[in-house]
Amino acid sequence: MRSVLALILGGGRGTRLFPLTKSRSKPAVPVAGKYRLIDLPISNCINSELHNIYVLTQFLSVSLHRHIANTYKFDMFSHGFVEVLAAQQTNESADWYQGTADAVRQNMSYIQREDPDEVLILSGDQLYRMDFRHLIETHRGHRADVTIAAIPVPEKDTAGFGLISMDSHSRITGFVEKPKTPEEREPYFTSAEWIERRGIACNGRHYLANMGIYLFKTEVLYELLNAKPLATDFGKEVFPRNYKTKHMCAHLFDGYWEDLGTIRSYHEASLALAAPNPPFDFYAPEGVIYTRMRNLPASRINGAVLEHSVVADGCVIGADTRIERSLIGVRSRIGTGCTIRDTVLIGSDDFESDAQRAENRKRGRPDLNVGDGAVIEQAILDKDSRIGRGAKLINHDNKQEADGPNGSYYIRDGIIVVPRGAIIPDGTVV
Repeated sequence: MRSVLALILGGGRGTRLFPLTKSRSKPAVPVAGKYRLIDLPISNCINSELHNIYVLTQFLSVSLHRHIANTYKFDMFSHGFVEVLAAQQTNESADWYQGTADAVRQNMSYIQREDPDEVLILSGDQLYRMDFRHLIETHRGHRADVTIAAIPVPEKDTAGFGLISMDSHSRITGFVEKPKTPEEREPYFTSAEWIERRGIACNGRHYLANMGIYLFKTEVLYELLNAKPLATDFGKEVFPRNYKTKHMCAHLFDGYWEDLGTIRSYHEASLALAAPNPPFDFYAPEGVIYTRMRNLPASRINGAVLEHSVVADGCVIGADTRIERSLIGVRSRIGTGCTIRDTVLIGSDDFESDAQRAENRKRGRPDLNVGDGAVIEQAILDKDSRIGRGAKLINHDNKQEADGPNGSYYIRDGIIVVPRGAIIPDGTVV
């Protein structure tokens, strides 16, 4: 596995995840109460014995860099590393990354320095668990130039993905990026028999979606990225231009996989983690997901009622509070008599002292995080947000898109999102 170098792409501005990406890069967005999105691909690499990892990012990367530096430290004998490569001006380029292929091209010197046999390219905003050794085995077994991970999806989900078609030897024979019409999708219909011969139940999933996980022979990667005209994106340009002349195959995957690129998908996937049988299980003994150790105390729950919810470390939840189908992040403090449903509360960076809470009262500012008697439904409360006593965040008018005064909240896809550090005064009704 030392011959494989992993590159994790941090993505662009993350506009579809705004305001969670207002002050942080997409891979640094918190998930599952105590993790960050970047922990998923890095943990998958570590569990697959891949220890040479670069994270490519260009927007608001300070918190991401700090998280990685404080979390992933290999011993001096392992020769492993996890390093952030932020976009920068060089003698060769003074531009921002124009796409996935351009991001890799601008960091070619780092790949050349490591001199790997193969390069594994991953996305930084997906929730999944995969043993990349199986992907590498498929790649080497087919003697492929490029191997793409693909997952079966039903027709109703195809508009959001690139689709591929394959022959009987798993060689890729066609690409289409996010088809919108039945005519565009029709050539990519895959029979149930073809899928099930490969040990995967079809279950009405007749289309193979590109997962954004690619394994290249290093010399082929150099060749494709340097070919004229220069391509900016793998899915839109590199693969469609070259699948007829290069040996490209697919590795089928049938586990849980979710792209958390929008507020809706982030909210739904987060709440699903609190279900009795979550589709993605952080408790699984195989494939541990790693993150930064915080040395926090156990949470204290003072007579509250919780149903189908996850509570992270260091939380205090007051009496007569009811929490349903929600995810409560680290260091969250919730007052008495609150009702919280279908909500992701990301938590806080620090605990407030008694003196700080007394100062809050002098300034007329709510304490972290949710005040007494608040009612919150269908919401995401970002880190260090303050919800005043008796506030009601329930989207009365069922708005799908709206911006609150002075950026105090946003509504996206019908979900109320309170940005990091925002204040909702006592008695506010949304």
